[in-house]
Amino acid sequence: MKEIYYTLQGEGARAGRAAVFLRFAGCNLWSGREADRGAATCNFCDTDFVGTDGPGGGKFANAKDLAVAVTAKWADLAGKAYVICTGGEPMLQLDADLVTALHGCGFEVGVETNGTIEAPSGLDWVCVSPKADATLVIRTGDELKLVFPQHSVDPAKFTALDFQHFFLQPMDGPSLAENTRAALAYCLAHPQWRLSLQMHKLIGIP
Repeated sequence: MKEIYYTLQGEGARAGRAAVFLRFAGCNLWSGREADRGAATCNFCDTDFVGTDGPGGGKFANAKDLAVAVTAKWADLAGKAYVICTGGEPMLQLDADLVTALHGCGFEVGVETNGTIEAPSGLDWVCVSPKADATLVIRTGDELKLVFPQHSVDPAKFTALDFQHFFLQPMDGPSLAENTRAALAYCLAHPQWRLSLQMHKLIGIP
């Protein structure tokens, strides 16, 4: 486990909602090493998912121990407890036993995935972020969030998929302002899509 921390969801349909982030180490589309970025299937990732040295990170013996560690981050706060399983690519490690353990601790369980690996049963919220040149296996869910623009990726290819929400999220980096203008223009011309900005970066929270 790379890290476990409490913050606000910063993107997409649930932006602004308090949540525990459960970040898994590892990804099937990039090693996480800068030396490998150029040749990676996904080479624009802005997240550190290598190792187990983040806040709350480490190795856990079983699903119950990990669920207890997640619960400690929510503590005795009021409201429906919510955990977001992310990465890297969480589907490399997230399984039905962990989903059940988290439910048993009172959590609603969401996941943010690149959609290339089948999801375990029992998830309450599924957000898929497709990547160019990667085969999309998860083709139904709650939210499709496409980082935009991606080379050779036309958002129109996703609109017939079975998702409740469709978001374009401007690709971060040196061209962020240009990418934001392009995403804005696309959403105006194709109102099935909504604009997703990375609120956590704008307000300076993790």
